[in-house]
Amino acid sequence: MQKSKRAYILLTIPAIVMVVAFIAFPLVNGILTSFYKWNGYSQTRRFIGLSNYLSAFQDTYFWRSLINTLIYGFGSTLLQNVFGLLIALLVNQKFRGRNAVRTIVYMPIMISGFIMGLILYYCVQLDGGVWNDLLALIGAGPIYWMKTGARATAIITLVNSWQYLGLCMIIYLAGLQNIPKMYLEAAQIDGVGKLGEFFHITLPLLMPSVTTAVITNLIGGFKLYDVIVSLSGGGPNRKSLSLSYYIQLLYFNDEKAGYAAAIGVLLFFIIFIISWPINQFLKKKEVEY
Repeated sequence: MQKSKRAYILLTIPAIVMVVAFIAFPLVNGILTSFYKWNGYSQTRRFIGLSNYLSAFQDTYFWRSLINTLIYGFGSTLLQNVFGLLIALLVNQKFRGRNAVRTIVYMPIMISGFIMGLILYYCVQLDGGVWNDLLALIGAGPIYWMKTGARATAIITLVNSWQYLGLCMIIYLAGLQNIPKMYLEAAQIDGVGKLGEFFHITLPLLMPSVTTAVITNLIGGFKLYDVIVSLSGGGPNRKSLSLSYYIQLLYFNDEKAGYAAAIGVLLFFIIFIISWPINQFLKKKEVEY
């Protein structure tokens, strides 16, 4: 037993080293950097305490980016889970071509977010954009799809939801296939309708999958970066920024490394404060079978 315990401990050492090197150390270093005024490359930096955090609450771009981040997170999570579950229910049925449907829905996730943004960029351009060319075929005038921050934010949310829809489908499909058939058969014998079967049997037994999908999509939406870079560049006038992209601009463009670190720390706590209670709430809804 002692030898087995030692072997298990030794096997965990590489994982512990990676967690410390790539998660714990950067987090601690980021927190420490947030208390300094630093341009990111100078050998000297000045301690300013909580000034960076206080500046964030007076920063218009911070609040705009925060609102966009919440839209990307909650909007994408809602769309991905609702449509992901509906498609999972569809492809869980036996019909000709269901494997093709699964493949088509899952394919966008195999493309990087940056490439997906570039593809859609050539669709939404005002001059020569694919969507406007299609409108021209029916005699309609061109539309400036990314004219306002609200439009850009909505399009980015839809693109992100579409790209990761397949992930939700796979999670829910795995959950549906693990539900014991005896419960569904008993419901059919008792004369329970399809809606009653879904809300009283399928959905409660699917809650572990719901928890996984919701938390995964929520955190992914809050950290959204690559699609925004290639699709809108944060525009127009930085109105479609997410906090992740704003951090990058502060560090590399504005040379405000300390302030960027403070925004990063705030983003970390925002994600934690929102995702933790949602995770706990969903876990309480899970049932054993």
